[in-house]
This record gives sequence, structure tokens and C-alpha cells, in this order.
Amino acid sequence: MILNKSKIHIVVVCNYVLREDRIGGMDRFFVAYNAFARAQGFQISWYFKGDGNFPFYQGLELHCTNSQEVEQFFLEELKKGQSYTHLITHFTSLCSSFYKKVRKLSAISYIQVVDHNPRPLDGFPLKKRLKNRIKSILYSRYIDQFIGVSNYTVDCILEDLGGRVKHKTTRVYNGIDTSVFNKREVVGRHPEHAKMKFVVVSHLRKSKGIQDLLHALAQLDQDVRRQLLVTVYGEGPYEHVLKGLAASLRLDDQVKFKGSIGHINEVLAAYDYLIQPTYMECFSLSILESLSANVPVITTTVGGNAEVIKDGINGYLFSPKEVSALTKILEELVLGQRAITQPTAPLIETDFNLKQMVEDHFKLVSCT
Repeated sequence: MILNKSKIHIVVVCNYVLREDRIGGMDRFFVAYNAFARAQGFQISWYFKGDGNFPFYQGLELHCTNSQEVEQFFLEELKKGQSYTHLITHFTSLCSSFYKKVRKLSAISYIQVVDHNPRPLDGFPLKKRLKNRIKSILYSRYIDQFIGVSNYTVDCILEDLGGRVKHKTTRVYNGIDTSVFNKREVVGRHPEHAKMKFVVVSHLRKSKGIQDLLHALAQLDQDVRRQLLVTVYGEGPYEHVLKGLAASLRLDDQVKFKGSIGHINEVLAAYDYLIQPTYMECFSLSILESLSANVPVITTTVGGNAEVIKDGINGYLFSPKEVSALTKILEELVLGQRAITQPTAPLIETDFNLKQMVEDHFKLVSCT
């Protein structure tokens, strides 16, 4: 049965920190989704971590916390009498007692869980797999729809929770606002660059595999290494390890760490290729953003990467932790023995755009 729009009040609970100095693809999705929902006549409220009191998030009804987990914060607000009809979660636990508590505390009639969470390269240990199946038995009944952001993620949901959720699991690809990205006119190595310029845009943690990139660079002949430059944008708990490793491998002239950046959409086009040597990924917004800027991508075969990167067409794929394979790709690119020269943006503009992402997510809500 389709509810009267005027009676629908959507609440979105996101285990995501709002930061004015980091406006990325998910921030743009949240704002676009809010605008779309309101244009359709729905009420919509948002729960986040951090503080959204800055211009980008103007117009959203925000409830933010810095002192506790966002799920607990939301439950406490329900206890105070906050009333909603539809709950959507992002970056929260896939299947937990939280959803049972929501049903007990409120009259919410529809719960949708969007899974953005990557899995370990070798899968979960047996104990974790068993716990996931138990959680599925106990709590999946309280969730109406599971959404994976790639085919890989859908497969992971079914692997984690079992066949009982198959009928209510679907895929909605991530998308980006392609209009905000500066685009390169020349794809591949820019003839005006004295050095081939590579870029990494990533949270700096071990699972992102950036240490493998450093080792790959160290394996290059010095003459080849001198012909390239790698800029790393990002911050995180592994930053000091990576900087120490780069120094010990004597890569200070080839690798520059620039910290977090809030306008990556403006600078991506200054680079020849993006490198993402990750061990775990669902469906990377960084990859979509790079391709949108006509910057090909070098990345691993994990997660949903191969669903958008076609080897030799819009980038290059290698197996995670295969340092020698990455070294070979870098060497052949620098020496001109391989190259991506065709525009990479059209695929993103047609198949992975923000408008399509918003509409596909919203179809699942508006039909309940």
C-alpha cells in the first residue's frame, strides 16, 4: 500500500561524521536526497555524528551528536517522543538489536539498511560468520530492505546473513555529481608534465594498501622513479607509518603527503592517474570521482572495483598485495609502453551519476 505522502516522515541515521573541511560524494548524496524527498512532498530528518552547522548542510533538519554513537543517540530521541514512519540507515551495523529496539520504541513501518561496509580480504573468521548468522535469525525480520552499493556488496550481505534475506536485498550503485569535477582534456600522461603525476585519495589506514604502493615505487629503477611524482591526499591512523616507510625507502622526492583536502573535485584533473591499492572496498566513490575527471584508475580487483574499472579501457587492475604487478604497471606507464587515452568520464555521467543514485534509492521508499 502506498502511504499518503503528507504522512510520511523519513528519518536517516548515518554513522558518518559531518566536517566542513571534507565535502565528498556522500555529503552531496545526502543533500541531493534531502532535496528530492522534499520536492516529492515528504518530511525528512537526519541524524549524524559531528556538527553540520555550516553552509553546505543548510536546509537539512539535522540532529547531531559528538558524545555517543549515533544509533544510541537516535534511540534516546525516540524515547523522548520523536515520531517517524520510515527509517534509513547508512554506515551502521548491518543487522543488530538496534533495529528491534527501533520497532519497540516507535511506530516506524519501514526500515531500510544501506550497506557501505567493506569486508576483509580473506573474509570474516568463523566466529564472526557464526555471529552474523545468529544476528540474521534474531534481527533480520525487523528490516524491510537491504541495499548493497555494488553486486559484490549484495553477495556479501547474502553470505553474511543467509538466504532468508535474499528476497529483500537489492543493489543500488553509488553515484556522484559529475558536474562539480574539473575534467582533463588530455587523458593519460599530460605532455606538459615534466613528470608523470599520480594521485592517491584515501583514508590512511593499513587496509588501503598504500604501503604496497611505496614498496612498488622502491622496486622501480632510479631512472624510472625520477620520472614520476605521487601525491597522497588523506589522513588517518596509518599516516605516521606510511610517512616513516616512505622515508626509510628514500622516496621523499617521489611521494608527497598533503593531508586532508576539501576540494578534491577541483584538483583531480591535475593528475595523470589515480592509484588505489586497497585490500577491501565496496564501491569506491574515489574511483568514480577520478573517472569523472577523465583521470584513469589503477586499482585492485577487490570489492566492486571490477564492476566499473575495465582493464586497459579506463584503468588497470591488479590483485591486492601484488606489489610486483603494480611496479610493472607504473614502469610501463612511465616508459610509454602502455596508456589509457580515451575519455573515462562518459561512463560515469551515464551509469554512475548522482541523480540516478538518488532516484534509485528513493524508488524503494516511495513504493512502501
